[in-house]
Parts: sequence; C-alpha cells; structure tokens
Amino acid sequence: MTRYRIGLPLLVACTFLSGWGTSARAETGALNVLTWCDHEDPALLEPFEKAHNVKVHYKDIDSTGAALAVIQQSHPGDWDVLVLDETDTGRLAEMGLLAALDPADFPMADLFEGVNDPALNVVKGKMYSVPEKFGYNTVAYDTAHIKASALNDIQAPWSPEYKDRIAIHDYYVPIIAYVAQALGKDPEHLTDADLPALRDKLAALRRNAALVGDITTSQQALATGQVDILVGGGEWVTAGMHKDRPDLAYLVPAQGGIRWQQGVAVFASSGHKDLATAFARYILSPEAQGKLATSSCYWGMPANRKAILNDADKAILQWAQQPAYIARTATYPQLTPGFDKTLQKLWTEVMQNE
Repeated sequence: MTRYRIGLPLLVACTFLSGWGTSARAETGALNVLTWCDHEDPALLEPFEKAHNVKVHYKDIDSTGAALAVIQQSHPGDWDVLVLDETDTGRLAEMGLLAALDPADFPMADLFEGVNDPALNVVKGKMYSVPEKFGYNTVAYDTAHIKASALNDIQAPWSPEYKDRIAIHDYYVPIIAYVAQALGKDPEHLTDADLPALRDKLAALRRNAALVGDITTSQQALATGQVDILVGGGEWVTAGMHKDRPDLAYLVPAQGGIRWQQGVAVFASSGHKDLATAFARYILSPEAQGKLATSSCYWGMPANRKAILNDADKAILQWAQQPAYIARTATYPQLTPGFDKTLQKLWTEVMQNE
C-alpha cells in the first residue's frame, strides 16, 4: 500500500489548527470520515447508517499525510473519524488531533495476536487507534512460472535468474525496510551507519528489476505477465484479482517481511464522539470486518479473527498462515523527520540512477 510520510510543515500547521474551537460546519445527522478507498463500499456503510439513522460522508485519502493536508484546510469539528497507518498514531495523538479510546468499547481479545501493538497505538497509557486491517509488503508472484519454495528465501529477488522478471513497488519506506531485513538488520533501528549497505543492496535490486512502478503500474505488470515477481507486493495486489488471475499469490519469506497496518481513530475535535466511536466499533464487528477485508478497492486481512468470511476467501488471504506471517513481520518503521528525508533521498537517487 502507498503510504507517504508526514511532513514537518503539515505537523506544525495541523498542531496549530487543533487548538481552534469546534466548527459549526459539523452537520447534524451526518458522520464525516477521512478514509482510504476500502471503507467506501455501500455494503459496508449502509448497515451502520440504517442502525444509527445517519449518513456517512467520506473523503478519499491515500495516506496520513493526505489526511493532514485536508485537516489543514478544514475547521476543527469538520471531521469525526480518521483511518490511518497505525505507525502514525503516536505522532497524531501527541499533536492533540486524536481522542483517547476506551479498549473496553472494542473486541480487543478477538484481534489477531501481535496485531494489537501498544507501541503503535498507545501514548502515555491511553489508546488512540484500533487496528482494523493489515497486510504485507513482501513478494507477490505468478505461481505459473515460479514455485513458492523458490521465493521462501528473502534473497531470491536478487538472483540473476530473475533479472528483468521483477517489478518494484514504488514506495521507499516498506521497500527499504525489506532490504534492511535482507541484510539482517532491524528496520526499526536503522541509522546513518547502515546507509552504505542499504544503498548497495537496493541498487542491486534495482538493477535486477524491469521496472519501478506505483500501485497500478506494478499490479498491471504482474497481472499481464510483464513480470513474474513484485517486490513489495502482498494480498492487496493478488487477492482482489483472484477470480481472473488465480495463479497470482503472495508469501512472506522465512527471514521475514514488512506488515502494513491500518487503524481507525476518532478526532479530538469531533462534535459526534459517541457516534464516531460507535462507527469505529462497528468497523471492528465480525460482519463489517468481512466486508472490509474483501473491499472492492483492495483486499486485506481483517484485524478481528472472528471476521465473517467464507472458506474460499480465507484461502485466498492465506488465513491459516497468518499467525506465522505476523510473528515474522515488522510494521513500518517509525522514522524521525530527518532520517525520513535521508531515506527519501537515498530511494530517489538509486531508483533514478541505476
């Protein structure tokens, strides 16, 4: 999934805005949600709307940074609910943008073990987001041409055997983190001292690849057979295409991989906190979790183990493998603004010059 980091100017601007009074623009009988496209299916929203006699208005975003740009141009109280990368929860909570949530309001015991990580969603003993959906940036591949056993080693994409048969998902955070894992490093604790090795390993991967592309470009390259392997791919690439391309799959190598993880949060300035909390609670319900997992926009693993899914959909998502996959994957690293810029520069230089 594409997730752009939060820029410092947005952090400063949105922190300033969070101190303003509640806006009169908040509409009675409506709930305003900043969300990625997977929360926009009528089949997901209508049961909540009918149960609460409310209309859910949403604005499509593709990252926490995009959400902050919207907030910067809005009045406090305009928005009630935020879907975000849980890696960003702590920073947004410290900015005063998010309301604390009561864990007792949510089915915390039903979440996959390892997905509910206090390091991501708890600040000073208070929880500010609830995990709702997750997935992987590892390798997606065409099983008609490559066996799973060949990709079980994280080093496989660097093999000369796959030269020009690889696409790279164009997002620096998970790919550099994945490269770090291939080097035996912990992505969460990278420093400037790691940069030379990261550059060399990333450059070698780029030289082996046919292309570097955004979500659409890289997904199409795999779907059309232009490439056989997508580095950074996962269920979000392959599951939704299963009907037409059942030979596409994903896996997490033995040495590990990177896990993306969405959370749902309530804005501190919302004038409808009870309704917003009810919406977040609904999203964690088994019924909603099944619909969210199989969204028409992109599939992903539901955070709730009791999500209502049929056996075929569970097989596509590789449900049985999830405990092992979760155990050996790391979430996106939480980067300082300075090191974030350093990695962006490294990515741009390698992707453009190799």
